Amino acid sequence: MAMKMRTKTANGETEIMVLIDHPMETGQRVDPKTKEKIPPHFIQKLTFSVNGKEVAVADLGVAVSRDPLIKIKVKNAKPGDKVKVAWSDNKGETGEKEIAVS
Repeated sequence: MAMKMRTKTANGETEIMVLIDHPMETGQRVDPKTKEKIPPHFIQKLTFSVNGKEVAVADLGVAVSRDPLIKIKVKNAKPGDKVKVAWSDNKGETGEKEIAVS
């Protein structure tokens, strides 16, 4: 699943925004063709790191919409610092992306 990330720095804070292509199924919806419930499939943990140091962890669940857009702000990140976002879901799938602070 694809991830898009960007950073924006202003007034000593760096905003990290990530868009994750993920179905975020609750397990409550019914497939219109088969009439069976679509199994749950959702991101459980999202971790933000700057230069290898964990700066934020979000525990997500079924209440988060499809293709979630998550934003945090961190202090003291400098241009060129490496920002990594990693996620894992309830089916054992994972993803991560790293970019440099601009």
